[in-house]
Amino acid sequence: MRVVESVVDPVVKQEDALSESTAVDSDKESSDKESSPEGNKGLSLEAFHDWKPEENAFGDTFRNYEDSKRQEVVQRTYYTMHQKQTVEFGEKTREQWLKFNKGEFTIMEMIDVLDNLVDDSDPDNDLPNSIHDFQTAERIRAQWPDHDWFHLVGLLHDIGKVLALPEVAGEHVLEQWAVVGDTFPIGCAPADECVFGFKSFEGNPDLEHPVFSTKDGIYKPGCGISNLMMSWGHDEYMYQVLKHNGCTIPEAGLNMIRFHSFYPWHDRRAYNHFEAPEEAEMLKWVKEFNKFDLYSKGDSIPDVAALKPYYQSLLEKYGLGGKLRW
Repeated sequence: MRVVESVVDPVVKQEDALSESTAVDSDKESSDKESSPEGNKGLSLEAFHDWKPEENAFGDTFRNYEDSKRQEVVQRTYYTMHQKQTVEFGEKTREQWLKFNKGEFTIMEMIDVLDNLVDDSDPDNDLPNSIHDFQTAERIRAQWPDHDWFHLVGLLHDIGKVLALPEVAGEHVLEQWAVVGDTFPIGCAPADECVFGFKSFEGNPDLEHPVFSTKDGIYKPGCGISNLMMSWGHDEYMYQVLKHNGCTIPEAGLNMIRFHSFYPWHDRRAYNHFEAPEEAEMLKWVKEFNKFDLYSKGDSIPDVAALKPYYQSLLEKYGLGGKLRW
């Protein structure tokens, strides 16, 4: 196994997300102000739109990893993930998938393919993943009507799960433990705040490595969350696909896609010693997105056919209207 010898450069300072959205939607300045946290009686972004349904699609609490109706498949997926996601695997899959040579497909074609995927890591939902994409997007649209790039992020955030579908991945198809679920940094010791705790990582060979098994691992405190090598999965893949294909969604939105599954960080606040000071704004927006990602799973099933024209117009607006390289 190759040792990662150097620490990545400090993260470049992220621009303020509201400034970015204003630049994108300059013709809606007053509307954006009204729908921003500052325009809502002084609420912080973290508190804004703080709605939380009590039950998921099964009438259970959200993110129940103890005795959910899908407990067996969910636990098996996470234990396998935690034992097999290593630095070596992360480097190998990045080399394989970031060549973007698996074909050319439109976003809508990929969403249709997601009808064939039910996420084995999700205790809250057993619907095809394409349905959840539209649920998330529509919930965001209702609460943030003037931030259309945010609506599009809701639609796009899980499309990277096509990694697990042979219709796209072909002979390179990945098992779901390498695609779905909460993410975590590799190259350093796992935190007990990860789903199923530190014990679920027993058997991972990186725990025997003299560097990868330490708290800081190959990184330095303050190096930046954006500079961590995350466990491989749909978040990182979709982020890289969008960057490679020239997507013009503000960086705040792209980071929502990249880190929305990093629950040990944005929800449990593990790994926060790696944060760069300028990433505080990124954290607020990732947390805002995750309210919609998680709690929309109890919503009614949307009329996808009726919604597609609106979202196709957003794809055109943000440089994603045609075929993309995957």
